[in-house]
Amino acid sequence: MIVAALTVGSACGQPDFASQRQALVEILREESARAEEYGAPAISESTLAVIGKVPRHEFVPDMEQSFAYANRPLPIGGGQTISQPYIVALMTDLADVSGDDVVLEIGTGSGYQAAVLSELAGQVYTIEIIGWLGERAARDLERLGYDNVSVRIGDGYAGWPEHAPFDAILVTAAPEEVPQPLIEQLAVGGRMVIPVGAQDEVQILRLLTKEADGELRVQSVIPVRFVPLTRD
Repeated sequence: MIVAALTVGSACGQPDFASQRQALVEILREESARAEEYGAPAISESTLAVIGKVPRHEFVPDMEQSFAYANRPLPIGGGQTISQPYIVALMTDLADVSGDDVVLEIGTGSGYQAAVLSELAGQVYTIEIIGWLGERAARDLERLGYDNVSVRIGDGYAGWPEHAPFDAILVTAAPEEVPQPLIEQLAVGGRMVIPVGAQDEVQILRLLTKEADGELRVQSVIPVRFVPLTRD
């Protein structure tokens, strides 16, 4: 695993997070090229540009900030993690979000994935089942000016029907089967990116596309490891 070096600004002795973000972009570009050789989709330059813009260090605990731009997951408290940047970029790219798209995210966590999506979408709705975690993410997103993101505390399995249908749905925790309410809330032509599988089994990141007749086209992307999708 490649870890982004800690760059320190010469003027004030503070970490140069902007340089670290750009170093991370280069790491992800290289990892994308390697993964493409094994059949994984390449990460687009537009998504890499967003990764180079969103301040990941603002979404991790202070004690983890020196590793904020390492290409690895980091603990954020309560047994939860902020996802590896490569996985965030890959899921964002698979969702193919743009313009006025309305996006649903299940599993707000730190809020970082929602921030990345907000740079590309018209509106992002995100649900977190752990109350204090969702509240912290909402405060951080508001503080950083992501005003097209709405955070809700609740059971993401049921989705957010008041704002459906969604052009894209991203699920950042793994159910054993794709939740039916999320399928119903996906717009025709919409894309759902979701890890599926039990904790003691290999999980597979899947891309589901809803066809005009309501049927789903399912593509298996790569093996992954996510925390389980919990219920109320």
